[in-house]
Amino acid sequence: MAVRAVRGAVQLERDDAGHMRDQVGELLTAVLERNGLTPDDLISVWFTATPDLHSDFPAVAARKLGIVDVPLICAQELAIEGAMPRVVRLLAHIETDLPKSAVAHVYLGAAAALRKDIAQ
Repeated sequence: MAVRAVRGAVQLERDDAGHMRDQVGELLTAVLERNGLTPDDLISVWFTATPDLHSDFPAVAARKLGIVDVPLICAQELAIEGAMPRVVRLLAHIETDLPKSAVAHVYLGAAAALRKDIAQ
């Protein structure tokens, strides 16, 4: 079993707590499913949100999915001029037998434009 990192992002349509929970929940679920993971495979998850998102913590979505015994942290993304607005990113540390080259990084919707090199 190896420790790996998996990236992901989603762009929200609006800054609304319910919408954030739904979209971040969809992102986290996709990361788990595409990598054949369960919540027990998660070591920790970092969430970042662009400065224009302040309605809720992205980690709330993980807790709503029942991920309650995994360390989670939220931070604000840098305010870079011209950056894509309303984006939540995640970096999950996982235990898996997958080689690095097989880890599926998940960029949903318009966020796929952020990392065309690794988005799947």
